[in-house]
Amino acid sequence: MALATGKQRARRKTFVDEVIAIIPAITYDTAVAEAHAELLIAVRRQGVPRGAHDLIIAATARASGRAVMTADARAFHDLPGVAFQRHR
Repeated sequence: MALATGKQRARRKTFVDEVIAIIPAITYDTAVAEAHAELLIAVRRQGVPRGAHDLIIAATARASGRAVMTADARAFHDLPGVAFQRHR
């Protein structure tokens, strides 16, 4: 959004505002931090590197009892305690 100009910027802002209105923000709290640490340990033991953001998303889902919706199921498929659904 920040790089867009004119009408495109306005459309992007509207889209972001609509998403924020229907999807609650989840705080990175102690429960998420603990899940994040456990997932980091798991991926290091597996020897399969993961992106830092993917692990934060997975930890947030795990700690809050939610599932991750993703087009990249490979990023989440073998993370312990992380539910996910593939989105096409």
